Amino acid sequence: MTDLHRPIAELAGMLRSGTTTAVALVEQSIARIDEQADLAAFVHVDRDGARAAAARADAELAAAVDRGPLHGLPVAVKDNIDVAGQHTRAGSLLLGDEPATHDATVVTSLRDAGAVLVGRTNMHELAWGGTTDNPHTGRARNPWNRDRVPAGSSGGSGIAVAAGMVVAALGTDTGGSVRLPASVNGVSGLRPTIGRVSNAGVVPLAWTMDTVGPLARTAADTAVVHDAIAGWDQRDRTTRREPVHPTAPSLQAVDPATHLRGLRVGVIADYALVGNQPDVTAGVRAALDALVAAGAVVTEIHVPGVDELVDAQLVVDAVEPSAMHLDLLRTRPDDYGDDVRTHLEIGLRYSGVEYVQAQRFRAWFRDGLLEAMRDVDVLVTPTLPFTALPHGAESVELDGGPASLTAGNMRYTAIGSMAGLPGLSVPIGLDRDGLPIGMLLTSRAFDETRALAAGNGYQAITSHHLLRPQLP
Repeated sequence: MTDLHRPIAELAGMLRSGTTTAVALVEQSIARIDEQADLAAFVHVDRDGARAAAARADAELAAAVDRGPLHGLPVAVKDNIDVAGQHTRAGSLLLGDEPATHDATVVTSLRDAGAVLVGRTNMHELAWGGTTDNPHTGRARNPWNRDRVPAGSSGGSGIAVAAGMVVAALGTDTGGSVRLPASVNGVSGLRPTIGRVSNAGVVPLAWTMDTVGPLARTAADTAVVHDAIAGWDQRDRTTRREPVHPTAPSLQAVDPATHLRGLRVGVIADYALVGNQPDVTAGVRAALDALVAAGAVVTEIHVPGVDELVDAQLVVDAVEPSAMHLDLLRTRPDDYGDDVRTHLEIGLRYSGVEYVQAQRFRAWFRDGLLEAMRDVDVLVTPTLPFTALPHGAESVELDGGPASLTAGNMRYTAIGSMAGLPGLSVPIGLDRDGLPIGMLLTSRAFDETRALAAGNGYQAITSHHLLRPQLP
């Protein structure tokens, strides 16, 4: 069987040379999903639909109809993204009584690019949480250690890529829900700029921060998927008409390491390299050393308000979902999982003044961040201050004391979420327990290419992205 851990470009070449077929790749995908069913990566597998789509993809290639690098390759989407004819449940008992009548715009884009949708991935209920421990759809398990969480809320998408079930998957990211699963599952994950990718047909969480983003094995593969889904959409008035310049071809055009020569890397002084598990700090320091050895220049920068940022994000993250769920929370409270219902009830306690103040802080912080990043190309932080935690953990030991899991999850991802900037998480090694560590590369608005090029360059000079979980 063909290994779905292979790069997208390699699999695309094999399809066009006749070494494999889309039907064979989809059968491999379905087999891997079934073999690793205990990971609970999927809530629905569309076996018949995927097989039919794969047969069409092979027929198109035979007729010289080539839709691009994703043509015939198996992908998955998170359970809060509409697929026509399927139930969009968002990991909840409250949604999806009727099947979706239309594809989400990102699904249409994937189909137009020739991708084969094999199924819907498990997620934290309503995307409001970071563990993908879902009382309705099952506890998703990290493929590196089944006793650890795969993070969330797009945990199933991270598992599906890490375990070789699909070549790529879509997730959604509000406070970190693409970047966090990428980090703890040892894959690459991109949160695009707010307004770069359509949210039409996607169940919202906190609408001023939500965006769809891809997870894949490498930065280069992530770029292929991002190229397919990015762009203005008349169905979503929040999308921007910023030009979309395909990134994937530019990454393949030159030696990836050349992207690191002269790359200006910013590190937030007294923030990014403190307050983490020791192995995380050591991993990021080693990654920075590798970047410098390849020609990058690292500069310490100061960002006003970064220590208070998570507090402001927690207000926005709490109030907007609670506003959306107000009626259901009053009429069907028992249909929510305990943790999500608690989050939503907390959101109701904030005043309008507190929400407005958090949004004012957000705008002020973004201005200060952009000023601090004026002379750097990318900002480097850990993706998370810790690696995958045990199931059921509510806190984590950092700096000799317990820290909130929710606040810890957002410590670094809040920077891009609150400022609306793109960020790419890439794997940078394993901790002493054999669990992946992630590094987050945050770039300026609508400059996903910069973060992707930096991540691709880093992966050209290291081999951490080649590591895989040991699975049966």
